[in-house]
Amino acid sequence: MTGGPQRASLPPAPTTQEAAELAAEYGLRTLSERPPLGRYLADIWQRRSFLWTLSSAESYAKNEDNRLGQLWAVLNPALLIASYYAIFGLLLQTDRGISNFVGFLAIGVVMFSFTSTVVTRGAKSITGKLSLVRALHFPRAILPISVALTEFIASLPAFALLFVLMVLTGEVPDWEWALFPLAVLLQGVALLGVAFIAARLVNVSRDLGNLIPVIVRLLRYVSGVFFPVVHYAQNLPPVFQDLVVYQPFALMLNIGRQSLLTGEGNGVVLRDWLMMTAWAIGLAVVGLIVFWWDEARYGRG
Repeated sequence: MTGGPQRASLPPAPTTQEAAELAAEYGLRTLSERPPLGRYLADIWQRRSFLWTLSSAESYAKNEDNRLGQLWAVLNPALLIASYYAIFGLLLQTDRGISNFVGFLAIGVVMFSFTSTVVTRGAKSITGKLSLVRALHFPRAILPISVALTEFIASLPAFALLFVLMVLTGEVPDWEWALFPLAVLLQGVALLGVAFIAARLVNVSRDLGNLIPVIVRLLRYVSGVFFPVVHYAQNLPPVFQDLVVYQPFALMLNIGRQSLLTGEGNGVVLRDWLMMTAWAIGLAVVGLIVFWWDEARYGRG
């Protein structure tokens, strides 16, 4: 009686050195390894299609279940502007000295809403997607970037609404309006840096995530959403005046207003734009490095 077919002998397992050489040949690395920053950036760029698909899908899904669908992307900011105007314009009358308070308020509300959503959602971009982080291998920076891109896409109708409101409130289109996309770009880059830092901090301690909404509410009132921050900073010592006026969240709104509004106090100030550019680049670079430094630990807690 003959025996069954014999199994072919398996090749010997590679040694540790051979496995390391093979992994290096095909660009593989262990999950616990933080890649060099240059390779990390290259990996992000290679996954740009994944980033765009994830961001555009999440942006569309925001209003998909509502009966009016994507129309809420315009209705929500319009209703928010109207409600804040009733409170701060009619009831509290903080519009003194502002020639176009509706336009002033609309820019503050829309641009700070972008700030609020990027910071709050970006802070939880890792801890809120742990199943994705643990299931797939990709640069974790994709998630905070996706939040910023998602909120930018979702805010496009609100930004377009601002141009309509400017015309309705008597503003005349001029060359400075072309600066508004640059203002939004600088805002988005700066917010991405903040989201990187917040995401790492919240990943280290979930309790810090509960402080983010409190900080955002504080920023809402010290960044000039409802009134010119420079008017109220005049009562502070000179050092604190500069801190309040030239902090990035106030500058975001200032350059947005300089690009769309006319009248006294709304001309384009080159210093403000240069300072906001410095803030945007600085926050983005520092934020990316801070986030990348902990790359190997995301999803392992």
